Amino acid sequence: MATMPQLERGVTVGVDSHKDVHVAAAIDQIGRILATTQVATTLRGYAQLERWACELGRVERFGIEGTGSYAAGLARWLTSRGRQVVEVNRPNRHKRRRRGKSDPVDAEAAARAALAGDDTATPKAATGAVEMLRALRVARRSAVKARSQAANQLDSLVVTAPDQLRAQLRQLPAARLVEVAAALRPGELNSPLAAVKLALRELARRHQALSAEIDRLDAHIGKLTSTTAPELLARRGVGAQVATALLVAAGDNPTRLASEAAFAALCGASPIEASSGKTVRHRLNRGGTGRPTTRYGPSSSPGWPMTSAPAAMSSGALPKANPRRKSSAASSATSLERSTATYEPQPSALDMTIGASAAPGGAGCDVL
Repeated sequence: MATMPQLERGVTVGVDSHKDVHVAAAIDQIGRILATTQVATTLRGYAQLERWACELGRVERFGIEGTGSYAAGLARWLTSRGRQVVEVNRPNRHKRRRRGKSDPVDAEAAARAALAGDDTATPKAATGAVEMLRALRVARRSAVKARSQAANQLDSLVVTAPDQLRAQLRQLPAARLVEVAAALRPGELNSPLAAVKLALRELARRHQALSAEIDRLDAHIGKLTSTTAPELLARRGVGAQVATALLVAAGDNPTRLASEAAFAALCGASPIEASSGKTVRHRLNRGGTGRPTTRYGPSSSPGWPMTSAPAAMSSGALPKANPRRKSSAASSATSLERSTATYEPQPSALDMTIGASAAPGGAGCDVL
């Protein structure tokens, strides 16, 4: 009697990532748990994880938590090996309270999310110029924060300084205060005045060193950005920092974003339906990362530049006020501005980002 050929078992692997050890769980195509293991966060550990998964059956995908942090190396290595890698969010709190919390449980939840299609995001490639820009932005952001702290401490010390020193420094603008404080000569440290002078000098010199560091990083960031995305830099209101924020949000493989709406959701700038019963409304998406949108103000939004008002409105004929609305100077000015502004749709920042990354000499978009 002829028998049906047995199909090879499909395997989905979930990974709960950590700094030193990754915990993995494998399930089959119908969700049955097959095995769990843990490997070191080294190249040898990555190879051991792949061999272990292949011994269980035909590996279909890897669902990994933390592809932008602890599992960045593992995601890059598996992608280079031609494996499908899916970025998985951590389980929601309701499931954690119901099932408990452990590394194998989290790994199993990651595998089930990848198998069910609940999480389908492609991780950032992190192999090109955008990853270089991200690293430089990390250094610049910490330098800016440290410089702000030094400036605040400098100002606070001036407020509490002895009267003779405070009278000399209190009226100086910030830039001049840094220059004067950096040139102070405290002399022998035998009085509160000398100690304050020494503290002011060290803080001012730290401020100057951080300013020089920020200038060096800005030069490198500007050079890399102009090479990677010249069309994005050419848009109105987009400088090196804004372009870098958009590029880092999209990643080295911006084709992982299916549409402009997906990019808006990633930036936390998309509308989400919040309707119930007879109430029909939308709210702003609180998910994603808000960093790309923090750089934009109302006058620097690159997607919808306003043109001049029509000639009919410039002749002095103003629109009639609505008697049902409350009149105020602010609302009238806002209404007039909205009624007289016209918009011309242009290619989106996402299109510019994808085009710049796909152009010769830019960061590649090919994903294994």
